[in-house]
Amino acid sequence: MGLSSPGWLLLLIPLAVLIAAYVLTQRRRGRYAVRFTNLDLLDKVAPARPGWRKHLPAGVFCATLALLVVGFARPTADVQVPRERATIMVAFDVSGSMEATDVEPTRMEAAQRAALTFVDRLPERFNVGLVPFSGTTTVAVPPTTDREVLRRAIELLTPGQATAIGDAVIASRDAIRRLDREAETDPPPAHVVLLSDGANTAGRSVESAAEEIAADRIPVSTIAYGTEGGIVELPGGNVLRVPVDGPALEDLADRTGGDYHEAASGAELEAVYEDIGSSVGHRTEEREIWQWFVAGGLVTALLAAAMSLLWFSRIP
Repeated sequence: MGLSSPGWLLLLIPLAVLIAAYVLTQRRRGRYAVRFTNLDLLDKVAPARPGWRKHLPAGVFCATLALLVVGFARPTADVQVPRERATIMVAFDVSGSMEATDVEPTRMEAAQRAALTFVDRLPERFNVGLVPFSGTTTVAVPPTTDREVLRRAIELLTPGQATAIGDAVIASRDAIRRLDREAETDPPPAHVVLLSDGANTAGRSVESAAEEIAADRIPVSTIAYGTEGGIVELPGGNVLRVPVDGPALEDLADRTGGDYHEAASGAELEAVYEDIGSSVGHRTEEREIWQWFVAGGLVTALLAAAMSLLWFSRIP
């Protein structure tokens, strides 16, 4: 938290002097208290003292002054604000290795569930698109705010062959460029979230794709999904080992200014998506929050007045 007009805090000095004077006055009153030796007589002639209650209205009133002074200093706080025209492309690996069962029930099904949760939690104003990729790449859903269309497309994903990560990156970039009429001259704030479990085996290289999309200042956050023990059952009872390959995905994220994540289960993948969703498509703005301090000061002022009237039939 910052302050736009910190000079107003100097008013806290006389407030501190006022509090010190109040404490000193209360101590002096205790020194000159009249002493009675007949406690029964004292109980009859002296009414019961309010004890701690007599100090509470004064304390709350001082809190009121402190809140108002801080409010005059115009405190500020950083807040996350959704970007206008924010666009997120979800690049989804549908290669044959996604049928591995090291993640229950399969990598594909667990990833589909996590992706559905991800798009549902994004702000409604965000444009979200889907690029499934295996050996070939398609833009299944161009950037849209229609979550139902996106959900149906994710649910209908089916595995293919090979893995064209570089092509998926460029296809995502091209879909962002076609968002609207202004996209070519005034690109929207965009982010690509790419999930894959293997190395690039088809299409253009990841390095060349990273250079192109980095030139457009579009970060690519990558998720290496699966475990080292992943296998796919082949016809005839044979099995194919499909360990997750993270280095290429980490390099892609580093080259484009994105973040690299690893997920070895459906729950971990959902957590990664949630973390990404909270950071992409937003910008940090400094906003004044003085009104909260002024409102707090008014509430405490009313509270001090209510306590004083209730207990002592007077306004402090």
